[in-house]
Amino acid sequence: MRIGIVGSGEIGATMARLLTAAGHDVTLANRRGPEALAGLVTELGGHARAGTVAEACAFADPLLVLATPFGAYPSLPPAALAGKVVVDTTNYMPLRDGLHPDLESGRTTSSELIAAHLPDARVVKAVNTLNYKYLLDLGRPGAPHDERTALFVAGDDPEATTLVVRLLDELGFAPVRTGPLGAGGRRQEPGTPVFNRPLRPAQVRLTP
Repeated sequence: MRIGIVGSGEIGATMARLLTAAGHDVTLANRRGPEALAGLVTELGGHARAGTVAEACAFADPLLVLATPFGAYPSLPPAALAGKVVVDTTNYMPLRDGLHPDLESGRTTSSELIAAHLPDARVVKAVNTLNYKYLLDLGRPGAPHDERTALFVAGDDPEATTLVVRLLDELGFAPVRTGPLGAGGRRQEPGTPVFNRPLRPAQVRLTP
């Protein structure tokens, strides 16, 4: 696949490493511009290039990984992501992102806010529960499913959710569907039983 990645911090860079190692082509973007990504792109090799946010969104076919702090999501261009699958790896952190009353009250979830900003994209919540070091070290392509580390996936669009499930399986993890974007996303938030715990599928206990 051609995969855009917006954000080049710990999760964005880790996903770029995993995806290029699996043979996917990626375009990375961050707020500092392509020049700031020269070292990482050189490390990643021929499957990676640097671009602007607009270029990463345009390159994504059919998938874009959002790996910025949650509060940066309004900078995503909705029209450029129409019809595309957006993997939301973000987590709402009030001290970093500022207080969002609808999130504080539980009226909605961070992924639903992103989906509302991108009404024609297909948002899937995934790759938000594990520290980047776990992601980098624990993928086991080819290992039996029950011996892999679980990664959690929530989404409203069945086709988009299945695409992300298949991609995470290819990267060597055991995808576990948590439900639709709202209820499923809540089961993946900071403070839940699965957050930042490297679990085998048989160990997973999801909150109601």
